Amino acid sequence: MRFFLRVISGKARRTTLVSPTGLNTRPTADRAKEGLFNILSEEISGAKFLDIFCGSGAIGIEALSRGASEVIFADNAAPAIKAVKENLQKTKLTAEILEMTAEKAIELLTAQNRKFDIIFLDPPYGSEILTQTIKKLPPLLSENGKIIAETETEISIEGLQLTEIRAYGRTKFLFYKTGAAK
Repeated sequence: MRFFLRVISGKARRTTLVSPTGLNTRPTADRAKEGLFNILSEEISGAKFLDIFCGSGAIGIEALSRGASEVIFADNAAPAIKAVKENLQKTKLTAEILEMTAEKAIELLTAQNRKFDIIFLDPPYGSEILTQTIKKLPPLLSENGKIIAETETEISIEGLQLTEIRAYGRTKFLFYKTGAAK
């Protein structure tokens, strides 16, 4: 099944994107994506952005289109990697793609001492992958960086502070920063 996706704003505005075939993907709806980027509007320009479980790459591509200085995509599904490459070509944007599991990508980026201002992840719903993955992300955050998880449920993570929750229908964006929960 393919979904209609598009870039909402920026250099690649209105470009139609493809979604991976053969996966249980659920691309972020335009309304939710627009809400997310309205929240991030002041932080996107020049940001270093990591998109884990990237699927079509629509979130990272939106960040690039709106002025992020760097986006790295990570996914281990061949249809997702194919979709990201096709979408980058369609938008004439460039980014690094890590064709590997989230765990391997985090290990690699941590070993390279890479830091990101925004880390976005959208793992399969109803899985323990979200909690396991988020726990490994703090070493990749820049000083004032944030982690944003797209999910259906609220999750507390030891060592991270849940600072904001935004809901768009069933979709929730959970915003975390380093530090103890209050």
